[in-house]
Amino acid sequence: MGSKAEKPRHQEPDRPAFKATGGQNGHAGASMELRRKHASLESDTSASQTARLMERDDFSLNEKPPLTPSTPSTDTSFFDLPRQDRRNFLLLVLLYFLQGIPMGLASGSVPFLLKSHLSYGQIGVFTLASYPYSLKLLWSPIVDAVWSPALGRRKSWILPIQTFSGLGMIYLGGRIKDMMVIAGANDGSGVWAFTGWWFFLVFLCATQDIAVDGWALTLISVPNLSYASTAQTVGLTAGHFLSYTVFLAFNSPDFANRWFRSTPSQVGVMTLGGYLTFWGWSYLIVTLGLAMLKREEKTKEKDSIMEVYRSMIGILKLKNIQSIIIVHLIAKIGFQANDGVTNLKLLDKGFSQEDMALTVLIDFPFEICLGYYAGRWSTAYPAMHVWCWAFIGRLIAAVIAQAVVMVFPKDGVQTWYLLTVIASHIFSTFTNTVMFVAISAFHAKISDPLIGGTYMTLLATVSNLGGTFPRYFILKLVDYFTVATCHPPSTPPGDLKGALINSTFSCALEAQKHVCLDGGGSCDISRDGYYMTNVMCVIVGILTFWGYIRPAALKLQALPLRAWRISDPDAR
Repeated sequence: MGSKAEKPRHQEPDRPAFKATGGQNGHAGASMELRRKHASLESDTSASQTARLMERDDFSLNEKPPLTPSTPSTDTSFFDLPRQDRRNFLLLVLLYFLQGIPMGLASGSVPFLLKSHLSYGQIGVFTLASYPYSLKLLWSPIVDAVWSPALGRRKSWILPIQTFSGLGMIYLGGRIKDMMVIAGANDGSGVWAFTGWWFFLVFLCATQDIAVDGWALTLISVPNLSYASTAQTVGLTAGHFLSYTVFLAFNSPDFANRWFRSTPSQVGVMTLGGYLTFWGWSYLIVTLGLAMLKREEKTKEKDSIMEVYRSMIGILKLKNIQSIIIVHLIAKIGFQANDGVTNLKLLDKGFSQEDMALTVLIDFPFEICLGYYAGRWSTAYPAMHVWCWAFIGRLIAAVIAQAVVMVFPKDGVQTWYLLTVIASHIFSTFTNTVMFVAISAFHAKISDPLIGGTYMTLLATVSNLGGTFPRYFILKLVDYFTVATCHPPSTPPGDLKGALINSTFSCALEAQKHVCLDGGGSCDISRDGYYMTNVMCVIVGILTFWGYIRPAALKLQALPLRAWRISDPDAR
């Protein structure tokens, strides 16, 4: 792009905006610059400032989005960034990393730990704990509009939210073992209360994410704005990896006995309670450092909550926003069974927790590197084109994953099968990461910074919702389609853990399966609901992609910038 950031004499630091001028249709000749929200903080209003800017002869939004309004060239690397951008990039990585810690537990490790107690449908109930990330749009205007000038627009939320998150994790750390036992008792009836605690913790993380998303638009200079999405990818991935892969490995007794102990033990090196407590205190330490060492640039500009809600409603009225919302809500249906059930099914088949942790551990370096390069690919190529390519790959990954589960060795996991699982997992992660970074880059390109974090939060929320709301129903379908029968033993074993089974009954649900096995019976699956559900998801994904998603995505990519702006400047 070869663009420059022009710094006005009295720049309002917290609200950058774009002005695109240059070559025809917004191609290589286009340029970007920062413009201030108010010429005078004492007298101007946002409406008058916007109106005056739009009256200028050289102002235009009648052009296609540039290939990259966020980097000056496709070869820009981290070390080529200005020093301030590098420091702020690392700060964003740290803040997103902290969000990834509880999210990795809620979406990864805890469902694995619950699998021995709950059915797929009951684990589906626990997936509701991640809904705040998909519903944060409802309170994002409050985060965007209410803040203390003494602390700063974003730190006003980040500091208290991280404090409450740290305290909450410390509280859960001291009680989580008993809470999990209660969640699995009485056929899983306690899972709702257990889910409620995690829902609250994820709610705090989602609220922090709103503030950090808004801060990212101003911490990174406009020419390098794509590094904001890269920071999000690297930070969240690292936090999720630590809470999912590393924790599962060190929580596994087999892994600990194999690598760290001479005397075997029934518990792992790391417990869920100890892990939560450690990161709770880490949250508090980082929050204290952020409060003392990072100064947020002050601004007097302040919108009322109703103004921000009116802005959000104005965004939702845009037809192109409505189109991208539909795309987001249906785009991830094709991958739901693979994302939510495949790893659990492998554990069901006999794949050990240690091998699963090793699989994700090997996968992690690929995910980090691909997250970085995916950001650069979204710069070199139209972001939605990259997204569509990854979409097709992700459907293929779902088919491959089912084939891997179907050929699970009857005589146990061998080296060839472990390598097959690892390769399948890396390919699935590759396509997932590319999709995430590409759509994040597209969101950054089309978002109007005049509305703070609300625009970005709206788009990110809808994208998250598309991956969250189907998960509960997909897990329910796996239980619904599964047909399994418990057969009593021909000869009663001598080491029964429960009442002897003397008649056949359905053992499709986890609680029934435990009763069967503890009573000496054998649970034979005649129809595995995972296979049917995954095939249905892939078929729906293929039909929706070629019938609607791909044409709509390419059309959205080609739209001019004005299609993503609220036409009436007073709508704010």
